[in-house]
Amino acid sequence: MFTFIRCIFGPRLFRLYKNESNQGKDYVGNPIEHYSDGFVKTVFFSLSMAWSLGFYTSPLLASFMYRRGYFTTEGIVTLYRLSSTVGILLFLSMFIRGLGRMMNSDYLTFIASLDAFKQYRTRDLKYQIGQYDFDFREWPVDFRWNESTVDASKPKIYLSKAARGDGIFNKLMTLPCDILSYIAIHTFGRMMIYPGSIGLLNTFLSPILLKGRSKLIEEHNGERFKLLAEDGNEIDSMLVDRRNNPHFANGNILVICCEGNAGFYEYGITGTPIEAGYSVLGWNHPGFGYSTGVPFPSNELKAVDVVMQFALTKLGFKLENIVLYAWSIGGFSATWAAMNYPDIKGLVLDATFDDLVTLAIPRMPVSWKPLVVRTIRDHMNLNNAEQLCKYPGPVILIRRTKDEIISTKASRSIQTNRGNDLLIKLLEVRYPNLVNNETLWALKEWLAGDKNHQIINILGVLWSQQGVEEDLCNATIMSYIEENGPDFPLLIGEHMPADMKVQLVLYLADKYMIDYDSTHCVPLPGRVFRLPWEFSRLSINESSSEQQSHI
Repeated sequence: MFTFIRCIFGPRLFRLYKNESNQGKDYVGNPIEHYSDGFVKTVFFSLSMAWSLGFYTSPLLASFMYRRGYFTTEGIVTLYRLSSTVGILLFLSMFIRGLGRMMNSDYLTFIASLDAFKQYRTRDLKYQIGQYDFDFREWPVDFRWNESTVDASKPKIYLSKAARGDGIFNKLMTLPCDILSYIAIHTFGRMMIYPGSIGLLNTFLSPILLKGRSKLIEEHNGERFKLLAEDGNEIDSMLVDRRNNPHFANGNILVICCEGNAGFYEYGITGTPIEAGYSVLGWNHPGFGYSTGVPFPSNELKAVDVVMQFALTKLGFKLENIVLYAWSIGGFSATWAAMNYPDIKGLVLDATFDDLVTLAIPRMPVSWKPLVVRTIRDHMNLNNAEQLCKYPGPVILIRRTKDEIISTKASRSIQTNRGNDLLIKLLEVRYPNLVNNETLWALKEWLAGDKNHQIINILGVLWSQQGVEEDLCNATIMSYIEENGPDFPLLIGEHMPADMKVQLVLYLADKYMIDYDSTHCVPLPGRVFRLPWEFSRLSINESSSEQQSHI
């Protein structure tokens, strides 16, 4: 009887993965289950759509229902009868679906493995349920945020909001704008910033995401995990573990991937470090795929925090072997994690901007600017540059030369790529005596053109960018570090000639940023992915061709 009840209310099964004894196949129920389950899915999908549309159109919907008389006693009775009829049909369909599942050996084996794992939690049983793709809501939690063994004595760092007047009069004056900001960000605003969290899009993408998970598990021996964040959101994640694998020289380094605003680990940037031979941990933003919640900043940060704690506590990776890799808006989560876990091996930011406000303003009507700034600062303050500047470790920025998304002009002008501003702000904080009003012109000119062929006139002497004396710059920086240490900010350059400052600025810019000739959404090839430049790897005889190479 218990098995029959589990077949009625049990999770939907999507695929049986390929393994030693199974070729891998999508789960196909018998005709009884197929048709009854189709009705169940239609009802739940319709209810979900009705709820979503009703939430965003509630004022219009309430007005329509009032005019139609649904708020009268007769109208309420009519609605009750309709809902009762749908409920009875739904229960009958689920009952028939249960009968169909009872006749399917694949489903019976699956549900038995799932229930056994929930009870005993052994490694063998975890492997067994890992051979199935099913409704993730039934997947047991593998790690909770409060299971972490990471030292909690050091409080987490968060960006602070801009201070405002606290007087009653000031609050009353700003109340209308505050209400508009709240409504805007909780309706169309959040969906514009994180379109991957739209429920309808997730529904349409489900078959594609299933294929992506299948590839990660069947071709790369991926393992799926459910992580419970501090705010109660469940984070869907995937690990490709290549530690101690002789076929992968970089397997002992874990690359944690932070996806873009419409990216999923199933078909996102995880493919790049996998191709490059690293161990990889991908995760989906709250509200993306099977991760629960909504991707507001507080939820994003708790999500990436539990991912970091999971990697350190449950997976056993050391901080010095973890690299954070982010694409586009994923830079917000990655820079926050880097700021709070400063001993990681490095941070790789691909097609990432400095501040969301600078991208939002050109894309909205001019008259909306005050509202846009207030809304983002109050509810979506994705200020990547501020977080990045508080991280003291190795960083590399990958700039897309034809980026149409993080450029402030539609012409894809490389001069307006906000990655330029991200680099400038970082170098200004790390090297304040080098990157200042005296040398900033050279850095901006270098960022504005083709770095491989640009020619700059410095103190009357024409020389190309590749003419920078790299060995001299290398030796100068190493000499300063030996005398003063490697901690930022490095005050090198206080009494240095202007021409030498410019050389060092261009040298450093070349180390911190590489170009990839593409638009924003083109996947980054594994051959382009590289670890950030570190002082510890500096050498007078290092190959300039390796460090100077650009795509």
